[in-house]
Amino acid sequence: MVNSDSNNNLKRIRNNYRLVVMNDDTYEEVVTFRLSRLSVYIGLSTVFVLLVGLTIALIAFSPLKYYIPGYGTRESRAALQMLKMRTDSLEQAIRYKEQYIDGVKKVLAGDTPSQLDTISLAIPKTDISSE
Repeated sequence: MVNSDSNNNLKRIRNNYRLVVMNDDTYEEVVTFRLSRLSVYIGLSTVFVLLVGLTIALIAFSPLKYYIPGYGTRESRAALQMLKMRTDSLEQAIRYKEQYIDGVKKVLAGDTPSQLDTISLAIPKTDISSE
């Protein structure tokens, strides 16, 4: 039973049909097409995929992407990146100040070794060429 249904559907998909476009006044055939359901399905699927691809390409490679909510502009993204860099450098400066204050507190409390009166800071070395 299952085999005959799938065989019947396959035959129905591959049946050829004729689409005729006629002039309504003279009944003259203008264009004739021979189509099957499979060719119509493949044609419509191809058109759909092409339209979706072109739409995505148009949005991705043109300034239209800036109209998408949440995407932002080039200037706002550059400003955000600059703010992130400033925040990171400020956090690092705060850590160094906290190390210094902890060292001063230890010195004032007398928790340091007998010969040392300050604590060394763990400051990473920076290259002169990177500045």
